[in-house]
Amino acid sequence: MTIAELGPDLAARRLGGEVLEANDEFFAPKENLLKPEAPAFDAHSYTDRGKEMDGWETRRRREPGHDWCIVRLGVPGIIRNVTVDTSFFTGNFPERCSLEGAGTSGDDLADVEWFELLRESNLEGDSQNLFEIEATRRVTHVRLNIFPDGGVARLRVHGEPMPDLRKVLAQGRGDVAATGSGGVVLDASDRFYSSPDNLLAPGDPLGMHDGWETKRRRGPGHDWVVIRLAAEAEIDRIEVDTSFFKGNYPDTCSVDVGAPEGAWTEVLPARKLGPDELVTFAVDPPAPATHVRLNVHPDGGVARLRVHGRVTDEGWRAFGVRWLNAQTPDVFEREIVSCCGSRGWAKGLRDARPFADFDALLETSDAVWAALGPDDRREAFTAHPRIGERAGSGSAWAQAEQAGAVSGSRETLVALETGNREYEERFGQVFLINATGKSADEMLEELWRRLSNEPEAELLEAAEQQRQITRVRLEKLVRPVAPSPRDGA
Repeated sequence: MTIAELGPDLAARRLGGEVLEANDEFFAPKENLLKPEAPAFDAHSYTDRGKEMDGWETRRRREPGHDWCIVRLGVPGIIRNVTVDTSFFTGNFPERCSLEGAGTSGDDLADVEWFELLRESNLEGDSQNLFEIEATRRVTHVRLNIFPDGGVARLRVHGEPMPDLRKVLAQGRGDVAATGSGGVVLDASDRFYSSPDNLLAPGDPLGMHDGWETKRRRGPGHDWVVIRLAAEAEIDRIEVDTSFFKGNYPDTCSVDVGAPEGAWTEVLPARKLGPDELVTFAVDPPAPATHVRLNVHPDGGVARLRVHGRVTDEGWRAFGVRWLNAQTPDVFEREIVSCCGSRGWAKGLRDARPFADFDALLETSDAVWAALGPDDRREAFTAHPRIGERAGSGSAWAQAEQAGAVSGSRETLVALETGNREYEERFGQVFLINATGKSADEMLEELWRRLSNEPEAELLEAAEQQRQITRVRLEKLVRPVAPSPRDGA
């Protein structure tokens, strides 16, 4: 496999990648690691510290230890391969390297837990050292360790993009093929001149090199590229950009939806393309898809492909399962606890990963909850505000779920307040009910009924209400409407 076939560089500057920190950069700055262009060498160029090198180079180490640098990925994801390029470092390259990953929000890495992605491995000088990474966890930052010291020209971190789609597509729609959304090229008929990954890159193309161009086809057929979308979406608009391709643009293009192993359905019949232009095509009616195939007839170059659509309910659910399965354990627990305040439930769900699909997640949630004891259940109950308390109490989810209660009449709200006190005095816990879609009067009626329960029976009834609430919130968690887990539950 060539580097052009490895998938997008998640650390690329144009995606937002940045070198945050290095323990030493005496001879050459850490920022050089992510320069987009290939390394260069000028035999006659020196600085006041020594030979100028196009890379990151540390001083000669005279004490135990090793050197390192930390990179924030432009797009978080699951790393598949890493290229440690030592071009032009011949007598000053590191003997070995290793790579660690972390999944976190923000750049405060003081307490982050690093885990191994690449064990300590030998390097060759003046070479593109390619390593395969076997990983299942989503990474936001990587730490490159070099042993004991030396210089690295470039670092490329290839993998499967996995951003937080809830934030990227906060309105539920957008370019679902973009690398920044989580779209990825799965296959292409030809990569002779440039990588098809460029099609999904952010921003305007920079030149003919910054697109996908195939060699001249001398036989029958046509060229194509298959893209897995960030999530299933109803596609309603497709943009094909041939900027900078003037004598080598395709004559026509068409688009199919389907699956790599199955049948394809044409949603955009062959349309004429022109040189150096952006063309927008409507898809009417909108077509639900998880994969698209761009066909170019017969060959040529395309700078960018944009696939606009609205993520479907099933798309959000499938994204949610992939995203939760790939989280580091601590991040998973922080996210999931917003659905149920029991730490035992969160740990049980964490340890049950991976989930085959969203229904399996819900079923596992039920099973873990059913196995918990009274103390774990009461811990979950205490995370809820009292029914009928005014806005500002509890999380945004709780406020939305209890909308029917807080909009009740003054008489009903006073009765709820009185009932809550009686309930807590009798059972020692907050009155819990799946309030979604219920009016204040309906909740009050349930409150009076359950006050007559025996404590053991009421614990079981409250547990069932929590199970239902948890299911509702798991559905909310994986969609843009989900609030930050820091809001509580």
